[in-house]
Amino acid sequence: MQLIEELRWRGLIHDMIPGTEEYLNENKAIGYVGFDPTASSLGIGNLVPVMMLVHFQRHGHHPIALLGGATGRVGDPCGKSEERTLLDEKTIAHNIERCRDQISHFLIFDGVDNPARIVNNYDWFKDFNLLDFLREVGKHLTVNYMMGKESVKKRMESGSGISFTEFSYQLIQGYDFYHLHKHENCALQFGGSDQWGNITAGTELIRRMMGSEEEVYAFTNPLITNSEGKKFGKSEKGNIFIDGELTSPYEFYQFFIQQSDDDIIKLTKIFSLKSIPELEALIAQNEGGTRVLQYALAEDMTERVHGKDALRTAIAASKLLFGKGGMEDLQALSEKEVNSVFKGVPTGESAVDDLENGVNIVDFLAETGAFKSKGEARRKVTKDRCVSINTEKVPDAERTISRDDIVNDHFILINTSKRNRHIVYVK
Repeated sequence: MQLIEELRWRGLIHDMIPGTEEYLNENKAIGYVGFDPTASSLGIGNLVPVMMLVHFQRHGHHPIALLGGATGRVGDPCGKSEERTLLDEKTIAHNIERCRDQISHFLIFDGVDNPARIVNNYDWFKDFNLLDFLREVGKHLTVNYMMGKESVKKRMESGSGISFTEFSYQLIQGYDFYHLHKHENCALQFGGSDQWGNITAGTELIRRMMGSEEEVYAFTNPLITNSEGKKFGKSEKGNIFIDGELTSPYEFYQFFIQQSDDDIIKLTKIFSLKSIPELEALIAQNEGGTRVLQYALAEDMTERVHGKDALRTAIAASKLLFGKGGMEDLQALSEKEVNSVFKGVPTGESAVDDLENGVNIVDFLAETGAFKSKGEARRKVTKDRCVSINTEKVPDAERTISRDDIVNDHFILINTSKRNRHIVYVK
């Protein structure tokens, strides 16, 4: 199966310049995707073009990941209703290094005939002065052409307008394609569907600067969206980052576990590296609420992004929060790691000295905020019988909490109901 045919089956083709599929079927191509350093981590949405680079390389082509050290200083108006906040040079440099490290985990750079490369467009823009850029590049695209792009039209119609800085973005990105085509023989650019206007500006600029007979190609992928229909952009609220400090491995794991059956099929086709026959078999098994796909993709992606140890911890945390068992796997975690695993779970505190002689369970539950009052705590223990300490059911209101209940010298886990948990940190 050829590249475009596979990407089409995976739901990864949105727009495509005519002739692209034939070109890729007949040539070992050099192609690139651009990533602007607008955050210190790539998000789940950015992993879609990363996966396209992965598939591009798996089919024998040469992938280039372009980091926008120059374009990141300007700001892309695509998908934004107002001007982006410009980042300082130090922040951009930091974000580039973080994104470089993250992308490096997915591509192969040595030991293959088609090694991946990572480039920074600041390298060819840093000595390009404004007057030379306007004379050599700016004259080739008319304002009328640039205003016809969807991202520009939307901003013009929004009332907030668009600055010359962001208006020039498509010209700068277009020059990236020209530079890579001229100096690296790169004939293909791909990326998210919101980049179609910028990408085609690049193909137009190449033809006008190098001649109409010059052949370059492009395609885009659909953007994945959250439950509210918003794209998973790095600057969007509620985004899932691949940096474990911003989105814990547990949250990352649960992102896939919590997907609906319809959405998980789409996400599995995008992110899984399994073959199409393997995926078709898994999809067939996912009927009737088995959630085979959710667990398979959650485990695959968490291990690929965060490693085996993080996957083990995420599974253990999920067992603790939504199932049974898992305590043994959490024994060695530090307080910081526990806090990361259980990010979003309500917390309370208790002094270790207070547990020296034991504290009645009802008092403990109320004092640490697990329940609002002693009356509610007693009812949950004796009537609803839904309270557990470190996954062990509390038999009655006479149970006491002592130092023996502290896990790894720093926390106690409380099940306040079948689905809700409460972490008490012991100081």
